[in-house]
Amino acid sequence: MPINVLMPALSPTMEKGNLAKWLKKEGDAVKSGDVLAEIETDKATMEVEAVDEGVLAKIVVPEGTADVPVNDLIALIAEEGEDPKSVSAPSGDDAPKATEAPAAAPEPKTAPDEAAQPAYARANEAPEGAVATRSGEPAARTEGERIFASPLARRIAAQEGLDLSAISGSGPRGRIIERDVREAAKSGTGKAPAKPEAAAAPEAKAPAAKPASGGGGVQPLGIDQVRGFFSKDAYEEVPLDGMRKTIARRLTEAMQIAPHFFLTVDCQIDALLALRSQLNDSAAKDKDGKPAFKLSVNDFIIKAMGLALMRVPDANAVFAEDRVLKFNNAEVGVAVAIDGGLFTPVIRKADQKTLSTISNEMKDFAARARAKKLKPEEYQGGVTSVSNLGMFGMKHFTAVINPPQSSILAVGAGEKRIIVGKDDQPVVAQVMTVTLSCDHRVMDGALGAELLSAFKTLIESPMGMLV
Repeated sequence: MPINVLMPALSPTMEKGNLAKWLKKEGDAVKSGDVLAEIETDKATMEVEAVDEGVLAKIVVPEGTADVPVNDLIALIAEEGEDPKSVSAPSGDDAPKATEAPAAAPEPKTAPDEAAQPAYARANEAPEGAVATRSGEPAARTEGERIFASPLARRIAAQEGLDLSAISGSGPRGRIIERDVREAAKSGTGKAPAKPEAAAAPEAKAPAAKPASGGGGVQPLGIDQVRGFFSKDAYEEVPLDGMRKTIARRLTEAMQIAPHFFLTVDCQIDALLALRSQLNDSAAKDKDGKPAFKLSVNDFIIKAMGLALMRVPDANAVFAEDRVLKFNNAEVGVAVAIDGGLFTPVIRKADQKTLSTISNEMKDFAARARAKKLKPEEYQGGVTSVSNLGMFGMKHFTAVINPPQSSILAVGAGEKRIIVGKDDQPVVAQVMTVTLSCDHRVMDGALGAELLSAFKTLIESPMGMLV
């Protein structure tokens, strides 16, 4: 039987992808690990590897196709000894759908701590079971209490009254296939326990779908409603690309689901600017005279936020349904603007890294973000983020928390202001206004204020970041 190649989920939030380019053509031999195609997600272009050997017999989805749903069939690989010319793509009800499941057996709810943990995927590797499967059936795996089986296996199990959780799968990666169910029926094992009356009711209706906006039942205006406010010659329609769709959806959900509150404080940065200049002047230079690093104010802000989270450990956490996840190190995301959107690469263990390491890491992240070459594990997760609009002259603004994070720091421009000095005399100082957006589910006002106070102390006494 041919091996199905399915559109992989290359990140936890990916629902569709664009098949940018096929790197193999029909008739080419394929080995495990060979790169088959390039997939464009809402964030980056990534490579998809084969997990089985054979011959690429049929390309089902041509390159350049947009919005291909995850787990849709995109190609077929003929196994050894199989005639590639005899392979044809299934159609209609025979086409594999990895998300297909019988109505009488809904998938159990994902455990809260599983849902909150970032499901990182390597940039050139599809998640296990998502690329190639055998016997014309979708891939399966077990995550907690979830049971993965082919639709045919599920159908036979339901007819025979078998409990899939009591059957061992012999398919790729432990999925349950037709043979496993028939053997269980023949041996009399895996009999399903009596089902509760509510679960057995065939006419039970599925719960109503949530609105696309993610909360409250309030629906956004439709396109025809919006058009109705304007004359036809007053605008040009620009369809959203994948990145803008994702930003619109996720941040709308964030504002509706995460209860935001905001804390603002002014930080004097004269000492920080002086230390920055001193450190940059002392940087070692290579044979071409290029310094080993060049620190920015943002590098100090990232480091200070990482250390502040460690000084206020209760704020170093994210919300996860019925609990919070507290972290051992600080993971600080940094907003990087690109054409049409933004990335938020994450500095892992920001509390432990030197300022020069943070500076060089951010330069690399920013360059690859603008080229859309960041790996998913480099921009997913994080506990907090820094959004700095000071270079645009913004004095003060508030930012929207990026789930699953629990806070984000909005940084304004440093500017000279007249303040009251130690002797109650007016003095001129460099002052920077910052605003912390907090998720009230994770921290209350006092805890958020403690975190922001720790940040202010580090910014105004920057030598503490060098210890």
